Amino acid sequence: MAQLSARKMASELGPAFDGQEVTVAGWVQDVRNLGGIAFVQLRDSTGVVQVTLLKKKLGPDMFKDLASVMRESVVSYTGALKANKEAKAGVELLPESWTLISPAEAPLPLGVIDKVNVDLDTRLNTRFMDLRKDEVRAVFRIRSVLMEGLRAYFASQKFVEVTTPKIVAAGAEGGSTLFPITYFDKKAYLAQSPQLYKQSLMSTGLDRIYEVAPAFRAEASDTVRHLSEFTSLDVEMAFIDSSEDVMGLLEGLVVAGMSHVIDNCGKDLELLNIKLEKPSLPFPRIPHAKCVEMLRAAGHPVPGNDDIDTTGEKVLGEIVKKEMNHQFFFITDFPTELKRTTFYAMRKAENQNLTGYFDLEYDGEELVSGGQREHRLDVLLSQMAENNMDPAAFDFYLKAFRFGMPPHGGFGLGIERFVHKLLGLPNIRECVLFPRDRLRLVP
Repeated sequence: MAQLSARKMASELGPAFDGQEVTVAGWVQDVRNLGGIAFVQLRDSTGVVQVTLLKKKLGPDMFKDLASVMRESVVSYTGALKANKEAKAGVELLPESWTLISPAEAPLPLGVIDKVNVDLDTRLNTRFMDLRKDEVRAVFRIRSVLMEGLRAYFASQKFVEVTTPKIVAAGAEGGSTLFPITYFDKKAYLAQSPQLYKQSLMSTGLDRIYEVAPAFRAEASDTVRHLSEFTSLDVEMAFIDSSEDVMGLLEGLVVAGMSHVIDNCGKDLELLNIKLEKPSLPFPRIPHAKCVEMLRAAGHPVPGNDDIDTTGEKVLGEIVKKEMNHQFFFITDFPTELKRTTFYAMRKAENQNLTGYFDLEYDGEELVSGGQREHRLDVLLSQMAENNMDPAAFDFYLKAFRFGMPPHGGFGLGIERFVHKLLGLPNIRECVLFPRDRLRLVP
């Protein structure tokens, strides 16, 4: 067998290689046998190369073997390249030797190039095969470039990347959505959020930190936008004046990430038939009360407690896009009553009925929630008491507030939700290699 490490990728080949001997390897995408000649479409991670089998040259036995290989088998071919304008890459390979590296069984559990609609559950149940489709892999290539852009922005802003525990003794956002686990002889949980840890770090001199890590929510929500395990980008920064500092960082981050995708993912965006535009700054800041007013004026009902539902968010997104020409906008000045369970949210000095918290909306869907935190221990304890929380269960967290805690704030951004909206995918599970939800634990 030829040295696979020296093989040429489909994207490297072209008429300039005419007459040269090369080795190619990949998956047999299709075989078309016309009797005395057969055409194999061999796919690798970069594209497809045509392998042309000539019965007269190979002999009947070798021709039969090569032309009868099951689709999706892994094969390598070595031979001379010949310029051919009709072949997709402008060249065809005439094999002189070959190796069947790994045969595929029949029938295939899922077609790779077949133009047949397959439901998402079937695709996810055979994810390894689904990911052989270039348009499916494109989602994850774009996601990778997005993360590259986000990390580059944090580096430019002098942030430090950190890692916090994912096995915790208490939840940051209440016990109803926690996954309990047994930790030796103790009760523990999978982390919903690094909230308590990243706030503690604000007392250390690590003034600007971020983390990219899994988070877990035991929500019984079977929607196209909920996951039980997701990737959370969490940010915290100290010595801020208000939530405005956090919003300024966040909008810069979003623009940087999207710009990096636009500049580096042209082929993948074209493959998915997506056209992205760089958002303009600043994003509109719309107080929550104004949002309620806009919705009621548009005829969308809002309950007496002024809580905007998912449908209301979508309507609001349409209004902002039409009237302000923005896909992104902040909902600010949330009523304390709606954020009361977020016990660490700082309330406005001039009006205790409002918090400085915000949501960042993307086309009418919440992408981020965050704002300035409460750094004063007495106020924090008071707000915990409102939520019937036992301070003893949060001793490690509160200890950091007893010995000098600067004003700080931050946010959490769901990476899958960002990619889901960015690419306009019908289901957030398409942004996860192996998604976890209420009904799916394997593969």
